[in-house]
Amino acid sequence: MASVRRWTGREAGLLRQALRMSVRAYAAHLGVGIRTVSKWEKLGTTTCPWPDTQAILDTALARSDGTAQARFEQLLDASPGRQSTGTPSLTIADHETWTEDLERIVVCLDRQDFAFAATLLERWLGPVQPRDLDDRGLYLYGRSLVLSGDLRRLQGTLQDLMTAKRLYSDAHDVFAELDIPRRAAQIELSLAVVTEMAGRLTPAATLYQQLTDDQRLGSADRARALLWIGTALAKDGRNEFAIQVMGQAAERFEDLDEPEDWATAQQKLALAYRGVGDLTRALAYIDTARSNGRFETPLQRVQIDTAHGHILLTDPATRSAGHAVLDRASDTATRYGLKHQLRSIKTVRNSEEYT
Repeated sequence: MASVRRWTGREAGLLRQALRMSVRAYAAHLGVGIRTVSKWEKLGTTTCPWPDTQAILDTALARSDGTAQARFEQLLDASPGRQSTGTPSLTIADHETWTEDLERIVVCLDRQDFAFAATLLERWLGPVQPRDLDDRGLYLYGRSLVLSGDLRRLQGTLQDLMTAKRLYSDAHDVFAELDIPRRAAQIELSLAVVTEMAGRLTPAATLYQQLTDDQRLGSADRARALLWIGTALAKDGRNEFAIQVMGQAAERFEDLDEPEDWATAQQKLALAYRGVGDLTRALAYIDTARSNGRFETPLQRVQIDTAHGHILLTDPATRSAGHAVLDRASDTATRYGLKHQLRSIKTVRNSEEYT
């Protein structure tokens, strides 16, 4: 799909033509005034829509059908003033628009709106060459690489994880060049998560351990590294040790007043207690997690339902309820393209079939 790094009146007018709408219908479609559309088409490249309207145009293009998108790309190619394929010189306004796009990408990833997040990322990562950027542009480029890695990691196929590792590594190089150690350390934490998701549990635990005392990270990130040591240990079957480590992490989150992370720790402790065969404590901890966590995003809902279903499935008396909870988690994961979570749910079901 064609992408627009920065909308001017020319691109806005070409999109109207691609959608085959009248000026009045196009204005209503975008939620802007008829005079605004007329001004775009009159002034062309000499006028730029406001940042909020740039976002509306992005959405209109992304949600148009494939035929309209193809027409738009053809009109762009045929129109005078087609943007150069080389890296343009970024202005202060470009930096502001890029920053706003990054904020929108974060929201898209929270909502698991992967398609629109990918469109926004391609808008910047596609045409930009890092060697031509100033420090501000390079910082934004590094943040874009990180979010692109997050996008891949959240989707979670093995190929996605390999791509996420490459993107994170490239971002790490950027922040090392800019001498921003906190960002570099946060990326190292993300690389450890990718290592764990790929099934390399011992190397992941080692990486987490190195980061628990890394002063480049803030206190909350160091506590997360400690919690994720416990996660890797539990996945490796070392549940008693995992319970000790996770308990320490939960205490840190309580001291730091991080309720969401504390609730996540309760969820992970529930699974570890299930691993040692203490279903009473497992159910108590999962109930605590469900009562105290918000679980607003699709990923969070899938994770808590998967954990709850896994515990219920362990007891023959609650096995039917466990399957129902996992069915709900599977439906949500399918709807939002959470492939790694679907694999986890399948693993849970298969493991219980042979117990």
